[in-house]
Amino acid sequence: QVQLVESGGGLVQAGGSLRLSCAASGRTFRGGYPMGWFRQAPGKEREFVAAITWSGDKLWYGDSVKGRFTISRDNAKNTMYLQMNSVIPEDTAVYSCAATQRYSGTYTLARGYDYWGQGTQVTVSS
Repeated sequence: QVQLVESGGGLVQAGGSLRLSCAASGRTFRGGYPMGWFRQAPGKEREFVAAITWSGDKLWYGDSVKGRFTISRDNAKNTMYLQMNSVIPEDTAVYSCAATQRYSGTYTLARGYDYWGQGTQVTVSS
């Protein structure tokens, strides 16, 4: 099994910053595959935020966060990060990290992942 645990969420004022972390572990967790971040606001569908390959040589971002959020990972720690800058109230959501142990080729879509964390709440006040 693969376990994903997010941390770093909280309440932040508009224009501020937060850094989310996602720690991966588990008996069957193997490196070498992309990971991603998604978010879901109340009453809205799950939205792709960002994804990163194992080596970090390829990054994907959702249109609503481009230029403000940065995804990264530290493979030695099996941890992925999401640096959120210039946050706006529309960024308020539960942020979840996702992992896969296969090459799905669809890393901007939820169906490209097999494992999900429980999520961390991010609330941006205006």
